[in-house]
Amino acid sequence: MTLDADRVPPLEDYRDYLLLLARLQIDGRLRGQLDPSDVVQQTLLKAHEKRDQFRGKTHGEQAAWLRMILARAVVDAARKYGDGAAGRERSLDEALGRSSRRLEAWLAAGQSLPLSRMERDEGLFRLADALARLPVDQRRAVELRYLRGMSMAEIGQEVGRSTAAVGGLLQRGLRALRQMLGESRGEA
Repeated sequence: MTLDADRVPPLEDYRDYLLLLARLQIDGRLRGQLDPSDVVQQTLLKAHEKRDQFRGKTHGEQAAWLRMILARAVVDAARKYGDGAAGRERSLDEALGRSSRRLEAWLAAGQSLPLSRMERDEGLFRLADALARLPVDQRRAVELRYLRGMSMAEIGQEVGRSTAAVGGLLQRGLRALRQMLGESRGEA
């Protein structure tokens, strides 16, 4: 997706970004019962219903608004499945904000020049889209390592793989991401 400075993108353009954030925030105990895609669908439906309440004018403001709706959707879904520990909507919204900032920092780390807000927003969307195209195991390893900050051993326990296997997943995932992100910028 290429962002246009004169318009806020359609809500559907945020799907991969929201899905990435939902995967990062849904507690492991709920993963078998709660599908992040369903939570994102609920988020986009709510946002569509309440689009007249959005007062922002920038991509960042719309992303923040959608993160708040996503936080509420995750809390509501967690309550539905009986997870009382997930009842703090404010802390979840803060966690989603931290995840988004980690995404921005990870993206900016590969850049040599400071990025404008619009360039960062576009980069976040490209990154979310590229992550969504990775094979599930590679995507999960990359997200856990670089967006949740887990160690290789912790990732191995989480995904049921050896540390060496996790290293291979990360290596292949990062190589594929670099290729996809390079291609999306017109590099070869």
